[in-house]
Amino acid sequence: MTRTNTCGELVKKDVGKKAVLCGWAHSRRDHGGLIFIDLRDRHGITQIVFDPSHDKNSHEAAEHIGREFVLQIKGKVRDRKKGMINPKLKTGEIEVIVDDLVIINKAETPPIEIEDRIESGEETRLKYRYLDLRRPCMQKKLMLRHKVTKAARDYLDKNKFVEITTPLLVKSTPEGARDYIVPSRVNPGKFYALPQSPQLYKQLLMIAGLDRYYQMAICLRDEDLRADRQPEHMQIDLEMSFMTSDEIRAFVEGLFHHFFKQAIGIRLKKFPVLSHKEAVEKYGTDKPDLRFGLELIDITETAKKSEFSIFKGVEQVKCINPEKDFSRKELDTYIEFCKANGADGMAWMKVTQKGLESSIVKYFSPELQKEILSKTKAKKGSTLMFIASRKKTVAEVLGKLRLKISQDLGLADKKEFNFCWVKDFPLFSWNETENRWDPEHHMFSMPKEEYINDFEKRPDEAVGDLWDIVLNGYEIGSGSIRVSSPEIQKRIMKFIGLSEKEADEKFGFLLNAYKYGAPIHGGMGLGLDRIVALMCGINDIREVIAFPKNKAAQCPMDGSPSEVSREHLKELHIKSDIASKSKN
Repeated sequence: MTRTNTCGELVKKDVGKKAVLCGWAHSRRDHGGLIFIDLRDRHGITQIVFDPSHDKNSHEAAEHIGREFVLQIKGKVRDRKKGMINPKLKTGEIEVIVDDLVIINKAETPPIEIEDRIESGEETRLKYRYLDLRRPCMQKKLMLRHKVTKAARDYLDKNKFVEITTPLLVKSTPEGARDYIVPSRVNPGKFYALPQSPQLYKQLLMIAGLDRYYQMAICLRDEDLRADRQPEHMQIDLEMSFMTSDEIRAFVEGLFHHFFKQAIGIRLKKFPVLSHKEAVEKYGTDKPDLRFGLELIDITETAKKSEFSIFKGVEQVKCINPEKDFSRKELDTYIEFCKANGADGMAWMKVTQKGLESSIVKYFSPELQKEILSKTKAKKGSTLMFIASRKKTVAEVLGKLRLKISQDLGLADKKEFNFCWVKDFPLFSWNETENRWDPEHHMFSMPKEEYINDFEKRPDEAVGDLWDIVLNGYEIGSGSIRVSSPEIQKRIMKFIGLSEKEADEKFGFLLNAYKYGAPIHGGMGLGLDRIVALMCGINDIREVIAFPKNKAAQCPMDGSPSEVSREHLKELHIKSDIASKSKN
């Protein structure tokens, strides 16, 4: 028998048709001699019926069918009886009365339920991932991922991009995270690295004159994990020649408009553009969630005129106005939250019929109280929450408090997709642990024109031609105009602490390529896993990756990472003594 239809295909117009279906026994019900089985494949579910008066042999065989048996049946499509229609299924008006049955494979009782409404523990799901992926909700997520990548490819192909695969065995270079290292058997004592991104290779492709490149690139980073990190993730990687940052952002915005419409039928609005400085000042973060307001309000000048000593002796005082009258117990909880996130405490004032009320109001004259009300536009029933500290601490704490309050009050619409661009990031960030300047994104990002000549003299002011794209408070992609001058690239490398010898050893191939004429170029890496997860309305990217690792970077299903034989290590010229001693 050859399959004629999928289990999500047959409908009322097919009544009377002969059909051959294949799939898994999703559930089984015995009703007065009749056996009903819901036959499932990735396309849907069709009810099949075994009737001893219709075909005795298939009915006898069906008596031994268990959950997840793999079946092939041949039968005739008929209407379901009155009162038996299932409006939740596309196939809910019909059933197939079985003439022939082939049990392709039997199945043991599965250790997890193949049901959307019943979810097993995380480790069990990962151990039996091939069963977890049978659940319709998981298949739906992977199908959405497929639709997004297909729509992206279609859009990029239409716009004359070339899909090029870059190497997975590369030279180890410092790019921020730890490299995964691969020993070379034929080159004893030498190692490849797995790519953290295709960054250097896509720049070389621009120098090679390919003009527009893309790749669904696997990126590998040896990082500590959490829900939104995996040792391997995929990004839609793009690079373009002879384009400005505004032009690149406009193109990528068009890409998002295209695949959101194609994959989930949603038309997006134009993305607002914020500078990095504006985002941090208004929202306390460079990845703001714009689904709600609750902006940070600077009252430093007013606060310093008060008699409240804590406010007078700090760099900055800001507040937020949730427009809610919190109880003292709720306020104490928020105070502890702020302390846990780096603040010394949190001051507050309630807006009542009589004006501002709190234990610190007495330190503010009536005129200063009016200034606070004017600046915050606070109305009766509001509670103003203040953080006073260094600018960096104020932004970080209030930014987190803003998100916490949004979650508690349900301010963000979970069905909304709110994008924004954040541009003009600092070129460098100060590494307090190492007491040095590090690149904000990476060392291949071009300074803005006004900082090219003297970024070394004012690194705290230097702004790069680099940007992020943000969705609902998550950074889903980063980009920049790349350094295309070997002289500027050498200066940046020297400034962040790479000697000329180190720069040549690690990046000599790129610096040499620059000598032969590099175009102005730039691009982005867009986090495909994160994008698809947010489109599904979830935060955990493991839910949209077919075979993810757990939080210990292990795969419970295949047992990786695993030990290898001494013979294999010997071939690779590796001694395992250090690992063995550490383990013992």
